[in-house]
Amino acid sequence: MEQLWGLLQGAKRLSPRPSQTIYKHVEGTQQGCPEEEEEDEEVADPPAHFSSMELRGPEPLGSQAGRQNLGLWAAAGRRAAPYLVLTALLIFTGAFLLGYVAFRGSCQACGNDVLVVSEDANYDLGPDSHQGTLYWSDLQAMFLRHLGEGSLENTIRQTSLRERVAGSAGMAALAQDIRAALSRQKLDHVWTDTHYVGLQFPDRAHPNTLQWVDAAGRPGEQLPLEDPDVYCPYSATGNASGQLVYAHYGRPEDLQYLRIRGVEPAGRLLLVRLGVISFAQKVASAQDFGAGGVLIYPDPADFPQDPHMPGLSSNRAVYGHVHLGTGDPYTPGFPSFNQTQFPPVQSSGLPSIPAQPISADIASLLLRKLEGPLAPQEWQGQLPGSPYHLGPGPGLQLGVNNHKASTPISNIFGCIEGRSEPDHYVVIGAQRDAWGPGAAKSAVGTAILLELVRTFSSMVSNGFQPRRSLLFISWDGGDFGSVGSTEWLEGYLSLLHLKAVVYVSLDNAVLGDDKFHAKTSPLLISLIENILKQVDSPNHSGQTLYEQVSFSNHSWDAEVIQPLPMDSSAYSFTAFAGVPAIEFSFVEDGQAYPFLHTKDDTYENLHKVLRGRLPAVAHAVAQLAGQLLIRLTHDHLLPLDFGRYGDVVLRHIGSLNEFSGDLKARGLTLQWVYSARGDYIRAAEKLRKEIYSSEESDERLTRMYNVRIMRVEFYFLSQYVSPADSPFRHIFLGRGDHTLGALLDHVRLLRSPSSGALGAASSGLAPGLGFQESRFRRQLALLTWTLQGAANALSGDVWNIDNNF
Repeated sequence: MEQLWGLLQGAKRLSPRPSQTIYKHVEGTQQGCPEEEEEDEEVADPPAHFSSMELRGPEPLGSQAGRQNLGLWAAAGRRAAPYLVLTALLIFTGAFLLGYVAFRGSCQACGNDVLVVSEDANYDLGPDSHQGTLYWSDLQAMFLRHLGEGSLENTIRQTSLRERVAGSAGMAALAQDIRAALSRQKLDHVWTDTHYVGLQFPDRAHPNTLQWVDAAGRPGEQLPLEDPDVYCPYSATGNASGQLVYAHYGRPEDLQYLRIRGVEPAGRLLLVRLGVISFAQKVASAQDFGAGGVLIYPDPADFPQDPHMPGLSSNRAVYGHVHLGTGDPYTPGFPSFNQTQFPPVQSSGLPSIPAQPISADIASLLLRKLEGPLAPQEWQGQLPGSPYHLGPGPGLQLGVNNHKASTPISNIFGCIEGRSEPDHYVVIGAQRDAWGPGAAKSAVGTAILLELVRTFSSMVSNGFQPRRSLLFISWDGGDFGSVGSTEWLEGYLSLLHLKAVVYVSLDNAVLGDDKFHAKTSPLLISLIENILKQVDSPNHSGQTLYEQVSFSNHSWDAEVIQPLPMDSSAYSFTAFAGVPAIEFSFVEDGQAYPFLHTKDDTYENLHKVLRGRLPAVAHAVAQLAGQLLIRLTHDHLLPLDFGRYGDVVLRHIGSLNEFSGDLKARGLTLQWVYSARGDYIRAAEKLRKEIYSSEESDERLTRMYNVRIMRVEFYFLSQYVSPADSPFRHIFLGRGDHTLGALLDHVRLLRSPSSGALGAASSGLAPGLGFQESRFRRQLALLTWTLQGAANALSGDVWNIDNNF
């Protein structure tokens, strides 16, 4: 640099001084044009008149000395030129890097795993709005300002007092009231879909029965079933007789344990406890092991026993359907519109054995009659009498006389159209029907749904304009296995997988207030974490929900996140339609809410269980759901963490790795799965980098990215199985031979052939004959190419795909 400075000083001394070029503002017809004039060492007065654009250069150098000086000056310039170019490049590079860092700091799409809008992200309003730009903090404040709390409690109380069994006159009246409530708000569309579905009801003229059977098989004394209205919808009808066996929760491992202890479940009636798995899973497992029927009872050990809190009466039985699936089981895979007749086919999830709920009092009477081995300590409950035995016991006969009826059900819809992406829907829904009072089951969700409709309607009136459309839905037929929502999905499947972004369920949202659980797709985990940090805990003053859930466990997701179970109303959206979904709940610590699916699920009991905090907890759920909706409808880039599924695959592959040696001994390998997983990880990382370096203001590019992001869940639906035969095609969440769970169950047979029945119950398949190489190869192909297809689709265009097979 010193050499450069010397050259420049030399050039300055050698340069001619007689004149300099200066620019002046021109007065006249072309104002604003620069003018150049000569400036001598003593600057003369400006001339009186300028032309509109007059450029005057230096005077000609006529002398020999001048020409020599000019040559020296040119030579110095030639020597300095490389240094001048280098200096300019350094300045340009520094400015570029500063600009890039500044852009990166303000980029709303930046992030390692999830595309998160910053606190200062702005949302432009339409031309008719009287407000300026809305920021995320403005949207939060607007939402909280309009969200009411007092109306929630009153709506819960009033809804729980109304009869609303699916197909009843009371339900029809409530449906009209819900639609009228939506029509009064500032919504763009309100409409109703009606389906004619097959539901099963008890026969009041011929109630279900339970009676003793003597050694000769003759029916004897009848046991009283206290409430003839309590039954298991979709149970097989008819009579089943056999000796009684106690089977704990009725899980496959429980039934396998009975066999190990020498107590055969086949041909017997099984007495199982409520909880851990659904009614449908209990009956399906019993059927897989050859049982003749199932009796399901609530054991006091599984419910709170606080004398200061309300508890379930010992003479109460608990309602629950036993269809291992969702929707109308008499039109599987097809929508039940306009009483459309389909071929006489039934869902494979309908059981072939009868099932009946009984009370703890009846169960106690039965358990006292059991003989055989003593049940292990972890199987012991809290019913009065002697310790539980496995059995067998005396003979029983179960008679189920339920009848099927074609029943109209109605789903009610309200919509706020999006401004920029109106054909992309964020959907939120709540079950409206209930078998009993259903305060926790559906009244809370219905109240929160109506409050969110009112709140977002008020926000629209005050300038709020979502980018994407927002659908509010009140579902019918939920107590029969999410019938209303599944029929809607079946009716519009080809449309919804292209347009539905996320489904948020409000069912079972308040079952306590100690802990928070979220049953969700992995795509939503990062967004949930972000929202939990912005919602106050309803029972820990001064803490956010995130601080509450992470207080005892720094791995917050291990404490909060759970997979979607089949009995969740959100399950069909993900496992059947390929739409990411979430259902969240506040629950009691370690104890289940005792009144769910009983006639004691009243507003008063729910209020007592929550010790008067029902309004505050319901308000927290509304805040959480509302802020999720704002983010999902308004972020420029959808905040779905598409990289998470790479971790899911890795976790499952870790389980498969245990058997790699057994497979290698047979000349088999899991390398295809590893390669497909690697391609998915690379595709996700490539898409993240593309988004990171893109210009957010490019609406066309943003929409292209959003389309790829919102369809990630759909990519995991196997395209190689029929939706009619295997409706739950999701390879991680579904049921069937195409799933990763089924592959893992099959591989376990390499070491434990007796685990076949356990795998059959979890994967939805009949028990096999042991490990079969041809089946393994087919399973591996189904899984691998679904995962590879997800990687290819995430890559974007075909010329961007890089398969490393």
